[in-house]
Amino acid sequence: MKQLTFLLILIISMQLGAQKTMDLYPASIPNSKSYSLKEKLTVKNDRVTWIENVSKPTLTIYLPDAEIATGAGVIICPGGGYSGESYDLEGVVIAEAFVRKGVAAFILKYRLPDDLIMIDKTIGPLQDAQQAIKTVRDRAKEWQLDADKIGIIGFSAGGHLASTAGTHFEKSYIPNAENTSLRPSFMILVYPVISMTDELTHNGSRDRLLGKPATEKQIKLFSNELQVKTNTPPTWLTHTGDDNVVSVENSIRFYQELIRNNVSAEMHLYPKGNHGFVLSLPTDEWMQPLFNWMKKIL
Repeated sequence: MKQLTFLLILIISMQLGAQKTMDLYPASIPNSKSYSLKEKLTVKNDRVTWIENVSKPTLTIYLPDAEIATGAGVIICPGGGYSGESYDLEGVVIAEAFVRKGVAAFILKYRLPDDLIMIDKTIGPLQDAQQAIKTVRDRAKEWQLDADKIGIIGFSAGGHLASTAGTHFEKSYIPNAENTSLRPSFMILVYPVISMTDELTHNGSRDRLLGKPATEKQIKLFSNELQVKTNTPPTWLTHTGDDNVVSVENSIRFYQELIRNNVSAEMHLYPKGNHGFVLSLPTDEWMQPLFNWMKKIL
């Protein structure tokens, strides 16, 4: 069993372009209980495609070649309905695409909400996103990055996590004696879950994060369209109109609130493709408008 666990960890750390996989927290994990779930990985063709039962978060680092490095970095939050993480298609493949464009990428394997491992499961993923931002900013010089160009990207429920990080940064949910800014420099939200309201939410994601039944206070707090302010980071969104898993209204409402608060935003909507539509497209194709946007704002 120990040999198998080591092999799976090695597969993660050795996937294409990865320089290193590190524990997200240098010491104890905040908001955690002593009980630890056994992590479950699905591996196909020597690539980790899906991860469940995450209780020990990590950060996998991809650095571009020095001659093309832009100084920008992005933290990647794969989706999976807060019940798992699509590590390869919404993690490794995306990291490789960013690195080809000179952008450092950091795949966040974040804790999945579970009462067995967390005192308060509603804030566990957010804590990990904040710690990832803090880690990259604190080590920006070491990784030859500009600390003012550290953004976050999320897919589906990972988009909810990314948008939570981008709208809840004024409160630190982690130890932060250095007072490092936890505000992402920019957000990239791909078919994101944004709202926890009955009208818009993805019920599976809400149930996993907030539990059943969720309180009105929790629903409001984690409905990120209600948390947009004038200091919310610039945001790029994409979605399809026929998404029957996460309603496109999530992106539309968030975009409307960004515009209402004079936050720079760009949104690309497509009529068809359903949920996960970008996963069937070459990354260089669907991400080119995103790279153009990053050049304009950074």
